[in-house]
Amino acid sequence: MSAVVSPIREPLIEGGKSYHQITEDLVGPTEKVPGFSWILCMAISLGLFTLGIVSIFWTIFFGIGTWDLNRTIGWGWDITNFVWWIGIGHAGTLISAILLLFRQKWRTGVNRAAEAMTIFAVMCAGLFPVIHMGRVWLAFFIFPYPNTRGPLWVNFNSPLLWDVFAISTYFTVSLLFWYTGLVPDFATVRDRASGIRKKIYSFLSFGWTGSAKHWQRWESLSLVLAGLATPLVLSVHTIVSFDFATSVIPGWHTTIFPPYFVAGAIFSGFAMVLTLMIITRKALNLEEYITLQHVESMNKVILATGSIVGVAYLTELFISWYSGYIYEQFAFYNRAAGIYWWSYFGMMFCNVISPQFFWSKKLRRNITFTFFMSIFINIGMWFERFVIIATTLARDYLPSSWSYYTPTWVEMGIYIGTFGLFFVLYLLFSRVAPVVAVAEVKSILKTAGDQYVGANATHTHHDRQERATHIND
Repeated sequence: MSAVVSPIREPLIEGGKSYHQITEDLVGPTEKVPGFSWILCMAISLGLFTLGIVSIFWTIFFGIGTWDLNRTIGWGWDITNFVWWIGIGHAGTLISAILLLFRQKWRTGVNRAAEAMTIFAVMCAGLFPVIHMGRVWLAFFIFPYPNTRGPLWVNFNSPLLWDVFAISTYFTVSLLFWYTGLVPDFATVRDRASGIRKKIYSFLSFGWTGSAKHWQRWESLSLVLAGLATPLVLSVHTIVSFDFATSVIPGWHTTIFPPYFVAGAIFSGFAMVLTLMIITRKALNLEEYITLQHVESMNKVILATGSIVGVAYLTELFISWYSGYIYEQFAFYNRAAGIYWWSYFGMMFCNVISPQFFWSKKLRRNITFTFFMSIFINIGMWFERFVIIATTLARDYLPSSWSYYTPTWVEMGIYIGTFGLFFVLYLLFSRVAPVVAVAEVKSILKTAGDQYVGANATHTHHDRQERATHIND
């Protein structure tokens, strides 16, 4: 009888790292003076953020009339960007929660940045509905609570209110899950710090000592939060899709929207994770922790979800043809051959055709190709949201009310400003916490051995000390 030999997997940590080397590599960037590239990126991000602030104040001072919305197209760039940012925020929870429950070890190199991306993307998304209300100072009207406003209560039948509940719940659980994962790493930074910095990280780490009881409670809490977050991956963008699917507008009133939106959100979210991680691994010299194996695994998810999105597009076309409903047929004809044809074909190329290149293993493992593809995909997903919203509204039932929508500089400025906000938060995050989860990366070294780490791993006195005391560093 021949012995069964387990397949040799590519290492998820390269370079034969020891425990102490992992700590030095991942915690080091939070202790050093920012380099020129970080300062330059922060300056650019602050400039974009300033443009966004000016555009928001311009909108509040002069009113929503500064946008090019009209009687036909009541939703434009604002809701397009809202749905797009919510989609970006999906990959963080998927990588963190679902892959944790399925014990996928390749998540450890990218989950921390993906979780941070989720928090920051949801913050950017939340700006748009509030500003779109017009009277920003009355935003508290969307929350149901005992009040003195008499019979004025929120409309619980409205999908827009469902958005408030779903997104706020999603944000809260994701924030707790992200912070829980940070606690052991904050303790590592605390043990290496001094002065006021040590006091700050002592507060952030909640007295973490690395004891067996602390690890047991930490793992239990992580699993509970992962279990709570997993259905939110499906519920949040499903409820966002109900904003459209519960209407009677041709092109929106369809039951395929919930799974279609969820697949598209994961698709675009993973693309943004790749964009961030490829830049991060180069800027912080983390090539040995964010490896080609991580990149290829994420590209496989992009290929799968991109194929699902492509099938959804074809299903929409088939349903509109098979229904025999002339208004539905015209809605899809108008998308492909109408005044916004360029956005439709941009969507089809970026979202359907371009991901198919990842069937090639060589291209899946090509960093430069993957970086540009991740940008193309997010451009395509923005086109998708624009096609669904602006193109559909521009041609409704009455030809007399047909219109053409182009955004003003104010709308563009707010959108650009959210990019500034996103990258300002991400750059600050990279300075105060390890971008890669130190404790979880070390768990690969401890439990998987050479199968995941490479045969040249060396274990120094620091490693033996860490194992003996169960403390990160």
